[in-house]
Order: sequence, then structure tokens, then C-alpha cells
Amino acid sequence: MQACLHFFGWSFRTPLSIVLGLILVSNNLYAAEATVSEDNERPRIGLVLSGGGAKGAAHIGVLQVLEANHIPVDYVAGTSIGAYVGGMYALGFSADEIEKIMLEGEWDAGYSDTIPREDLSYRDKQLRDKYNIPINIGFNKGTITSPSGLLQGQTMSQLLRRSTDLVEQFGDFDDLAIPYRAVATNLVTSEAVVLTKGSVVKAMQASATVPGALQPAEIDGLLLVDGGIANNMPVDVVKDMGADIIIAVDIGSPLASKSQLDNTIAVLEQLSTILTKASTEKQKKLLDKKDILIRPWIDNLSTTDFSIMPQALVIGEQAAQLKYEQLSKLSIPEEQYQKYQHAKRQKRLAWVDPIKQPIYRIVLNNESKVSDKLILDRLGIKEGDVVTKESLEKAVKRIYSLNKFERVDVDFTDSVEGRTLTVTSLDKSWGPNYFNAGFNWEDDFTLDSAVTISLAYAMTDLTENGGEWRNELDLGSQKTFASEFYQPLDRDQDTYLRVRYQYDMNSWDLYDQNERLYELNNSVHSLLMGVGYNFSDAGILGLGFIGERGHVDNSQLLGDGFDYQTYGGYFRVGYDTLNSISFPTEGNRFTLTAYYRDEKYQTKGIDDASDNTFQIEADWKGALKLGNHAIVGKAAVSTVDSDGNFSVHISNLGGFLNLSGFHKGALAGAHKVFGAIIYQYDLGRDMLITDIPLYVGTSLEAGNVWYLKEDVDLDDLIYSSSLYLGTDTSWGPAALGFGFSDTGDKSVYLFVGKNF
Repeated sequence: MQACLHFFGWSFRTPLSIVLGLILVSNNLYAAEATVSEDNERPRIGLVLSGGGAKGAAHIGVLQVLEANHIPVDYVAGTSIGAYVGGMYALGFSADEIEKIMLEGEWDAGYSDTIPREDLSYRDKQLRDKYNIPINIGFNKGTITSPSGLLQGQTMSQLLRRSTDLVEQFGDFDDLAIPYRAVATNLVTSEAVVLTKGSVVKAMQASATVPGALQPAEIDGLLLVDGGIANNMPVDVVKDMGADIIIAVDIGSPLASKSQLDNTIAVLEQLSTILTKASTEKQKKLLDKKDILIRPWIDNLSTTDFSIMPQALVIGEQAAQLKYEQLSKLSIPEEQYQKYQHAKRQKRLAWVDPIKQPIYRIVLNNESKVSDKLILDRLGIKEGDVVTKESLEKAVKRIYSLNKFERVDVDFTDSVEGRTLTVTSLDKSWGPNYFNAGFNWEDDFTLDSAVTISLAYAMTDLTENGGEWRNELDLGSQKTFASEFYQPLDRDQDTYLRVRYQYDMNSWDLYDQNERLYELNNSVHSLLMGVGYNFSDAGILGLGFIGERGHVDNSQLLGDGFDYQTYGGYFRVGYDTLNSISFPTEGNRFTLTAYYRDEKYQTKGIDDASDNTFQIEADWKGALKLGNHAIVGKAAVSTVDSDGNFSVHISNLGGFLNLSGFHKGALAGAHKVFGAIIYQYDLGRDMLITDIPLYVGTSLEAGNVWYLKEDVDLDDLIYSSSLYLGTDTSWGPAALGFGFSDTGDKSVYLFVGKNF
């Protein structure tokens, strides 16, 4: 009667149609309870589902056999993947519904919290492209810090929420269609923790949180990890719930043989198996003759390869069929089973119907320095909206893509006024100061290899609006030191001030017919001060002042060399939605920068020249996906309009997919035109290798550079092409390519690390 009392507590402010609907639901619940009470002569059946990763699909096969034979389940408890399947069944989903949801789920994606590049802000895209090594290391109060898990569980929580729909937090899991328990392990005490209330999603995730791989879940002040450590097959929990007969499904992994323990990973997996197997054997001793133990033959299946789920499901069904003689004794007549199913459906309505109601109130539990207004703007959900799981998932992604949070969670609470949506945003625990790292290696097998290591240390949240001070260091073939202060000017971080000092030491290679003749040494100090506007998540506008003081020398060619000073203004517009900077399949990237400078050149302290220059640089890259095929386009133009005939601000062509066949930067001049069309085929996806793409591609390219504007002639365009094999990982691209041009120039390219 608790549900009836709850519903009768609604106030008269509630619309009449909702009140009548809830009264009808409460009456159905009352009837359902009466049906159960009339059926108290049969034994209460408890279902126990153990942990076992991807092999958990075997549980679905067992459920399908139980349903086909009209065997009711009165209590369910599970650990890890068993807590997931058990929780879905307890919510009222049928075995067939769980099969569809589970087999269509992107489980591999649940083990990556990387924000897709296309979802990042324009600034964060540029930073990820440069600092391509994915590390989560910070510095706080004199101590190096890191997360308590390789993953924070953000994507996994999204996956679980997508499975369970937008269920509310329950005061008691006994209120579900089937009373339910999830088992986790207290990381502090190593004891089993039985979760009996609250968020079903959080209970599922806590029970399946692999220590070290996933950050511990915190519920009621307890740090919780995978329940398999303490109790992988919770028979005792279901007995305590009141079950007379237990159906236990054991999908735990067997111990590895001595010959298999030949590496560190195998030994660590063995230690984990020892713990879970010990807890399972202890629980098996609690089973008596009337109980049924089902052990599917899944020993040779992987716990982490989710492609085996259809196979595991069939094996689970077969294992349950082998227990038919025992299971058949628990079968009930058709009419009685239909009453049982009807009672479950009515209880399911208690949480399904409120999902259709509008949001009455939005509560922010903001445990970060990001402004509430910015979070609400990103949420995009307003009071009075009816939220779907698709719209909520997009809303959470928009908030998480700010790249400021460790986790973003949402919960629903249903009351007489309507649904309350609570958004919890947790600051990164390893901040507020962070280290970044990047790496690239380029080789064309004829000249010196180019290796660059990039390091950065960023101090964030220095001001109320989220000011950041970043210091950068590049070592290797390119040497750079830079220090930048980035200050948002409003709480929404739409406008910003940027001040950057940079010192570069690099070389200018002079080529003739693709052969390097001279190497000029260029060292330059530069200072940039400007303001900007983020007109969208993907686009920026900026303008400001830029100044340089540099020196160029080569003892053979220039003697003591020359000094130069430039100062002036710049204007920049950028827009970037590419899903990958190197091997995009969707999106566009466009940049346009204009500079007006006063340039002065000195030789031995004597002013040789003073010129006013106007420079424009524009480039575009776009991609269109057609199944496993993609068409990528590139275009770039630049020009320098100068009072004189010389400027240090020149453009380059040459290199992989940048007039292939030539060495990188082999063509240089003040005026550039370039265009390319690239075809790439994802051979890896076609071969069902979904973890890492494997691209086979070819390109057609045309372009050239000229020193003097009057020499620009499109009849001088050089045409080239390339063939390549490459892949794109979270560490950046890797590619092996061959390029050739109509001038007879050829090159082989190898890239590992940063974008090209």
C-alpha cells in the first residue's frame, strides 16, 4: 500500500489528467499486490547473476529459458555484469528487450572517456592536436597527482543510462518490478556492500567498477569497486531477501594454467580470478539440494571482447536447457504466469509514466569553478521540457565537452509537482594544474629525421572567470619556449584576452630542385596581445597586436646574417568541426588570418630596409563520409603584399599530402596556391577491426609558390599524387606513404605522432 499512499499524496495543483492516471496506476499496483498475495503458496524464487564481463550475455539466455517455461522470479541480485542484467530485469524489461538493448550497446566505447574531437571547443581542439599523448597528470600543493582510475566512468554511465531509460532514484529497490540488489566492494574495508536504494544506474556502475581501470564510485560516502572481489555470486543476498529456492548462474572465469602465466598481464588477471573464484566457491556452499546452479560453458570466451556476446547468449540458453528437469518443477500454469507478468508490468508503470512528465525543477550540484550559468546554457534543458534519453545524453555531452570535469551525472526525482532533474558536475580531482605532452617523428628516408617532443604545464582557474597560465617547451628538431596567459572576460567564457610570449629556434632550409642547398638559422622572440570571441563551440574571432624581434644567419651564405623587427596587427577567424585532424571522415576546418606589419631589417646595425606588408593566409580542409569511404578536400592560399621585395613571412609547400613527392618545405615563396582531393578507405572497419581504423588512401594534388607577385601563373602549377597506409589512434596518427610529382620528384614518408 506504500505506493498508493504515495500517489494519494499529490496536491490539487497537479493537472486532473495526471491525477486520474496516477490513481489508475495506484489501483493497478494494489491489484498487483493482491495477485502476489493470493499466490503465496508457491515457493519464492531468487535469481543470482554473477560477474564475468562480456560473458554476461549468457544471463540473457538463461532468462529467456525461464520466461519460455513460465518460471517466475521474485528476487534478483547480481554482481558486475550480473548487476546490470539483473537490474534491467528488475526494472521490468523482458529478456528479449534486454537482449536487444545489450547487443546493440556500444560497450567498447564505454571504456573510453575521451571527448570526441568534434565536440571540443576550438581552443581545446588545437591543444589536443599539439599535445597528442593522452595523460592525466596534475600538480597540486607540491604533489604530483593523477586520477584514481585510468577512466572516470563518464561514458559508461551514459551507456547504462541509455539502457535503463530515465528512471528516477528509488527510495527502495524493493519498489521495482522485481526486488533487486547490486553488490559492490568497499575499497577501504574490502567488505561486500549491498546496494538497496537510490540510482539503479549508479548501483550497476559501482558493482562493475574494475579497480585501477575505472575510478571508484562514491555512494553514501563509501568508495566502491567491482563486487566480484568480495562476492561474485551473491547467493546469501538473495536468501536474505526471502527466497526459498535459488537459481544461481556462474559465469566466472577459470584459473589459468601454469603455461598461460607467461606475462605480467596474465599474472594480474590470475590474481583477480583467484579473488572472484574464492568468493564464488564460498557462495556455492550456501546452495542446497532444492537450489539450481547453472554453469554455462563459457570458459574459453573473453571477458573484455564484447563481440562474443551473441555466442555467450546461446551458450547460456543451452546451459539452462540442460537443467530443464529441475527448472520445470518451478514452472507455474499459464494463467498464473500471466498474472505474475501483469503485476510486473504495472509496477514498471510506476517509473515509466513519470518519464513522460515535464521537468518541474532543475537543481545544480556544481562542485567545480565553472559558472552555473555556463552549465545551464550547455544543458539546454528548461523547466517545462519533456526530456528524452536522447536529448539528455546530448545535454550531458555538451557539459562534459567543456573539458573541465571529471564526471557529469544526472538524476531524476519524481514528486507531486513533477520531475526534478539534478545535474552533478565534479571538478577534475587531479587539478587544477596539469601537465601535457606531445610527440612526433617524421622521416622521408633521405634527410635528417625530424623528432619533436612537446611539454606543457598549465595552471587553471587562476581567476574567477577561469584564467589560465600555460608554459610550453618544444625540444628536438624544432625548439620553442612559450608562455601564455588566457583570460576569459565573462562568466560564460565567450570573450577572452590572450597574451603570449614565444621564443623559437628553427632552421630555414633552402632547396633547389628538391635538393637542400643551405640551412639558415632563425631565432625570434615574438609577443602577441589580443582579444577574441568564441562565436560558437567550433569557431573563434580574434584581433590584436603582434611584434617580433629576430636574427637570421648562415656563415657560408650570409656571414653575420641580419636582424629584423616587425610589429603590427592581426585579425583571425577560425572554424573547426573535423572529427580528426589527420584522417578526418566528417567536418570542416577553415582559418583565415590577416596581418598588417611594419618590417625593419638591419645588417651590422645599419637599416637596410623598412617595409609595410599586408599578409593573408587562408586554408580549408573538409571531409565527407560515405560508409567506409571518405572524400577529403584541402585548399590553401597565401600572399604577402610588400613595399619591397623581401619578407621573412613566407609560405612553404612540400611534404606528405602537401605537394607529395617533395621534401617538407622544399618550395618557399611569398605567394602560394594549393589544392588537393584525397580518397581514403577504412580497411579496418570493413574487416570488422573496430578498435583502430586502418586507412588506405590516395591523393591528387596541385600547387606552387612564387617569390614575386608578378610571377604568379597558374600554368606553373605542379601536380603530384600519393599512396598511403595509415591509422589514427588516441596517440595521434601513424602513416607510411609514397609521393610523386609530374616533375619527376619522389619521396617516401613515415609519420608517427602529431598531425600532418
